[in-house]
Amino acid sequence: MNQAAVRTDGVCAHCGLPVPEGGRFCCPGCAAACETIERLGLGRYYEQRLLDPAARPPRPESGEMGDVARFVTTDAAGRYSLLLAVDGLQCGACVWLIEQVLAQAPLREGRVNMTTRRLRLVWDGPLDVAMDASARVEALGYRLVPFDVARLAARSDATGRGLMRALAVAGFAAGNVMLLSIGIWIGAGQNMGPGTRDLLHWVSAVIALPAIAYAGQPFFASAFQALRRGHTNMDVPISIGVVLVSAMSLAETIRHGPHTYFDSAVSLVFFLLIGRVLDHRARAQARATAEQLLALQAGAVTVIRPDGMTAVMAAGSVVPGWMVLVGRGERIGVDGVVTQGTGLLDTSLVTGESVPQPSEPGSVVYAGMINLGDAITVRATGTGAGTLLADCVRMIEAAEARRSRYVVLADRMARLYAPVVHGAALLTFGCWMLLAGAGLAESLLAACAVLIITCPCALALAVPAVQMIATGRLLKAGILLKSATALERLAEVDTVVFDKTGTLALPTLAMIETDSVVPADLRLAASLAVTSRHPLARALVAASGPVPVAQGVVEVPGQGLILATPEGEVRLGSRAFAKAAWAGSTDGPELWLSRPGGVPVRFRFGEQLRRDAFAVLRGLEGLRLDLCILSGDREEAVARVAGEVLLPWQGGCTPVEKVRRIEALRDSGRHVLMVGDGINDGPSQASAHVSMSPATAADLSQTVADVVFQGQALAPVLTVLGLARLTRRLMRQNIALAIGYNAVMVPLAMAGLVTPWLAAAAMSASSLLVIANSFRARGEGQGAWS
Repeated sequence: MNQAAVRTDGVCAHCGLPVPEGGRFCCPGCAAACETIERLGLGRYYEQRLLDPAARPPRPESGEMGDVARFVTTDAAGRYSLLLAVDGLQCGACVWLIEQVLAQAPLREGRVNMTTRRLRLVWDGPLDVAMDASARVEALGYRLVPFDVARLAARSDATGRGLMRALAVAGFAAGNVMLLSIGIWIGAGQNMGPGTRDLLHWVSAVIALPAIAYAGQPFFASAFQALRRGHTNMDVPISIGVVLVSAMSLAETIRHGPHTYFDSAVSLVFFLLIGRVLDHRARAQARATAEQLLALQAGAVTVIRPDGMTAVMAAGSVVPGWMVLVGRGERIGVDGVVTQGTGLLDTSLVTGESVPQPSEPGSVVYAGMINLGDAITVRATGTGAGTLLADCVRMIEAAEARRSRYVVLADRMARLYAPVVHGAALLTFGCWMLLAGAGLAESLLAACAVLIITCPCALALAVPAVQMIATGRLLKAGILLKSATALERLAEVDTVVFDKTGTLALPTLAMIETDSVVPADLRLAASLAVTSRHPLARALVAASGPVPVAQGVVEVPGQGLILATPEGEVRLGSRAFAKAAWAGSTDGPELWLSRPGGVPVRFRFGEQLRRDAFAVLRGLEGLRLDLCILSGDREEAVARVAGEVLLPWQGGCTPVEKVRRIEALRDSGRHVLMVGDGINDGPSQASAHVSMSPATAADLSQTVADVVFQGQALAPVLTVLGLARLTRRLMRQNIALAIGYNAVMVPLAMAGLVTPWLAAAAMSASSLLVIANSFRARGEGQGAWS
């Protein structure tokens, strides 16, 4: 870059924000962006931006591709990557189409994640490579914008509000038009005059047509985009049927005909919008995964400058080699090595280790660990995309991209539905026009009857109706479904893999052998422990109950607590710190209490299984499921828990080893449910066929999981698996009902024996039948699940 072009008016050379005197950039992020732009060969463009601020393209918040260079990242191998949000994705077929087009571009990778609606491009060379690939996708009719969490969340909210408004309009119109139609039907048998009938038809038209034009936009827009791209989807026959029936009804009203079908058209839009709203809410919950993952990586850290001053900045802006200050209770935001300070680290969410680990100069730490002691200084070795957390995120995204290709049962049926419907309607129209010699109006009437009778209303409700009822039932039990396809995938599970710490066992340690402890000793120790954040101290307080707080307690990081009394020091901590003479072996976490003139007292701690763990595991075996434990904790700790629950196990697993084990099971044809709670469980949860997490889990684990359950019990695992099998059966029954209804009614409609009015009634009846069958998911008990 031409150094003379760099601005010197006290603002950042990249974004224009104020900078310290003599500086070029406001933060390391802008400096890194500038360096990336230079490597991409955009120096001339960048120089123009600096010389002429008015020529700057919009900021990234505007969503324009013109400033896309700021969103480009570089990995250790020097490859460039870019995340783009894809607007217009409808189903798995869209993912296939986009990836087929990208396969022809000179990219290292071009993958679409249907769940999060993100496109990931990886390439070598200038930015033009990515821009060309983006242009190929946009030529298909999709809109691409740089992935920005806040903007996409706002757009999702706007879409949801638009669907709810459309649903309200359609519901209002359907109710009123149906009342008018009932009046017309009753009046037909009471010698209603043609003038009154025409007036009711016109009132129906005034209500229905604007409502259909507004509420039908989600279907009309989707159908138009599909036709522009040269293919069809479920919205095409819906749109054609609604438009033709509305137009024909208006024509009948103008020529004073006896029958109109405004009620059929607007009721159809109303029923289908119910399914569309349910689908949008399910997808919104799934997209929240990506937003929360990005939030995990965007945490702030405190950097120590060379002059000794501190500055708070985003973790992704830290450069390897910088010094990061981590205070008491803070989560470490970078990978690195401790250079100053000693204490304890809560590593359970990263490694699965249940006992806090000591840290000292030279100790290796990872992003996601929590500092339980005094402040420490960490020299960053891995930041941003180079941290263990980022590696977990990349493995998660790769696994989710593969899992997002799972297609909902109704969508799989719909692939053949549209061409069959169109073919039947065209065949009906042609036969009546050419073979039966009917007129245009009569032929069109028969074709419209076929379109209405074959309307996918029942098929569209077959899956969402069951999901809605099952989701409500699970919510009452404290179980949250986060994925639209979770129930179907849960029903296919044949293998369940459990993490240990925080999953089979409760996330907090508990004091054991309490009967052998003198209550007075326990209360004294707890009065000291209540001043500490150490997990063992908290477990001691939980075992003792409320106690008065001892005044003047001093904590020695990594060792214990000291209380000075007139008789001498009272100490609570490690065996060496308490100066306790003990010849036996240490078989787990422990604290020692020593006081002047007294015998040292030992408090032992251990992991506590969830109260119903053994019974739930036996229940899962009763469902003919294979079970095992994969944990990152020490092998002796895992073996102890596995022996209590009688399961095969593997301990000391890294996140990569867990993923390899899950993938090996998948490659052998198994459908794995992974139940975990730590950051190290995130990649394996994403790699599994489906995953669950307790509400006490790490943010990363909860966001990746398809199901999150609350409470101290393990029973939700058995509950959700049993209900999933029931819902799968009900979904298949609903689809069979919808197909059977079409098999009976379509030939009658093609033969002209079903009028559009009767077709609408039959369509509504089939939808009600599907909904009634779906309500069985609310009432049937566990006995029916197996």
